[in-house]
Amino acid sequence: MGASAIKPDYQPATGGDQYQGPEGRTGNESIVYFTRDLSAEGLKKAYEAVSGEIDGKVAVKLHTGEKHGPNIIPHAWVQALMETDIPDGTIVETNTYYVGDRDTTEKHLETLKVNGWTFCPVDIMDAEGTAMLPVGDGNFFEEMSVGKNLLDYDSFVALTHFKGHVLGGFGGSNKNIGIGCADGKEGKKWIHTTPGSDDMWDIDEEELMERMTESCKSVVGHFGKKICYVNVMRNMSVDCDCAGVGATPVVMPNVGIVSSTDILAADQACVDLVYALPEQYPDDLKERMQSRHGLRQLSYMKELGMGNDRYVLIDLNNGGKRITLDEALDSVTPWEG
Repeated sequence: MGASAIKPDYQPATGGDQYQGPEGRTGNESIVYFTRDLSAEGLKKAYEAVSGEIDGKVAVKLHTGEKHGPNIIPHAWVQALMETDIPDGTIVETNTYYVGDRDTTEKHLETLKVNGWTFCPVDIMDAEGTAMLPVGDGNFFEEMSVGKNLLDYDSFVALTHFKGHVLGGFGGSNKNIGIGCADGKEGKKWIHTTPGSDDMWDIDEEELMERMTESCKSVVGHFGKKICYVNVMRNMSVDCDCAGVGATPVVMPNVGIVSSTDILAADQACVDLVYALPEQYPDDLKERMQSRHGLRQLSYMKELGMGNDRYVLIDLNNGGKRITLDEALDSVTPWEG
C-alpha cells in the first residue's frame, strides 16, 4: 500500500494546540484507575486492575530508552511486575528510524543490556522482517507495517512512560504503540516522512498525530480485548526517552500511575492531570503539547472510535473510591531531582 494517503483530498484537522477540558466532552465514560504509589508495588497494583483479559503469550511494550537514559521506567519495577504478574511475558520493541544506538538489531540489543533489560526475554519485533496490519477507516493508511513478530503474541500490555515529545507533544500509550510497533525502516517512515522528501521529519503537527494514531489503531484492533494500558507519570521531561542523557531536565512534579482498558481514556486522564496541576507548577509540558499540536492525538482517537475521552477516575489507594483530578493531585510535590 505504501505511504500515500488513501484519501488524497483529505486535509488533517486543526485545533491540536487547543486543550478541551472535561466539562466540554460528550459520550460514554470509561474506567481509569489511579495510584500515587510510584514504586514496583504501585505498578503491580495499576496493572492488576486492568489485566483481566491478558493471557497466553504476552507482549509488554515499553520504551527501553537510549543508553543511560535517566527518565525511563525503572527496570527493577518492571522486573518485579513481570516476575509476579507476567512470568512468561516478553518485552517487545522495534528498531528506530533515526540513526543512533537502536537503529539496528545488533546495536539495539547492546543498548538493552546497558539499560538493564536483561531479566526476561526481549524481542526486537522487526529484526527478521515486517507484517501488515489493517487500520480500518483510516484517512492515510489502509494498513500499517509493523514488526513481524508482533503477530506471535496473544495479548499486549502497553507499559508507557508518560512524558513530552519533541514532535508528538506528548508520549502516552498512543505514541508508545503507534510509533513503537511500526517497524524501523518502513512503518516509521510512512508516519514521519512525505514520499520523496529529503527531510525525514517533514510531517508534523496534526498530520503527524493522525498518522501515528492510525498506526496505533492497527495494533489496538489486532488485539481486541486482549490489550491494556498503564501510563507512568514520573520523570516527565518535555523530551522523549529517545533523547537519552540529552533530554531536557525534568521540572514537572511526579504524579502517579494511570491504567485502563481504554487507550483514549488512559492518555486523556494523564493530559488532564497535567492541566489540573496547581498554578505554582511549571507549564513546560502543557506548552510542549500545545506547541506541537499534540492534543490532536486525543481528538483523533475519539473520531476513530478507539475509546472515550470521558472517564471515572478510581483511586487504588483508597478502596476504589471515585476521585476528582484535584483529589488525585493532593499529594503532589515539586520536582526535587
